[in-house]
Amino acid sequence: MDRFKTLKRIQVELSEDPEENGGDGEAAQANGGGGGGGGDYIGVPSDPYLTKILSKQGDKKVLFADKILKFTGSGKMKKRILVITDFAIYLVDPEADVLKRRIALAAVERLCLSKLSDNFFAIIIPTEYDCLMASTRKTEIVNVLVEVTKSTSDYELEVVFSNRFEYNAAADMVKEVEFEEVDGGIKTRIAKKESN
Repeated sequence: MDRFKTLKRIQVELSEDPEENGGDGEAAQANGGGGGGGGDYIGVPSDPYLTKILSKQGDKKVLFADKILKFTGSGKMKKRILVITDFAIYLVDPEADVLKRRIALAAVERLCLSKLSDNFFAIIIPTEYDCLMASTRKTEIVNVLVEVTKSTSDYELEVVFSNRFEYNAAADMVKEVEFEEVDGGIKTRIAKKESN
């Protein structure tokens, strides 16, 4: 029996046009879209809820904001808004306008992604549970996180490229993600790691 549970092929189809993702081009330019590699693709300044969250936390500088898919511990996909500032990563439920998680950048140990051209990446946080996400802007997200960590701290964020990696989907659950090139695309398997 195959110990990997095969996950349906996932293709994240978000438009490169900020207008179609709920933002506007001017907001993207005003918030880093035309400079340091990051961009606001959803128009954070025009969203009162996101502005309130960031203001409450003392964050003013949006380096990146876009719609992504987050994978839960049970394997479900949830739509989220990912906002990266110079202090933290925010995951917001766009349907309920609820802040689901705030991760201090200092808590992030490394990023894991495959060597293939897929949309998956994991943010590894040793003091909490990790995040597995998918975005068509994976490379930009990784670059923004590496640059902001380098500019605001003494260390460089580790980026691990591997076609198989583990992440803590919950406090007591380790999952293994495996990527394989197949005819017509990339096969992604996410499986609960068996404890020995």
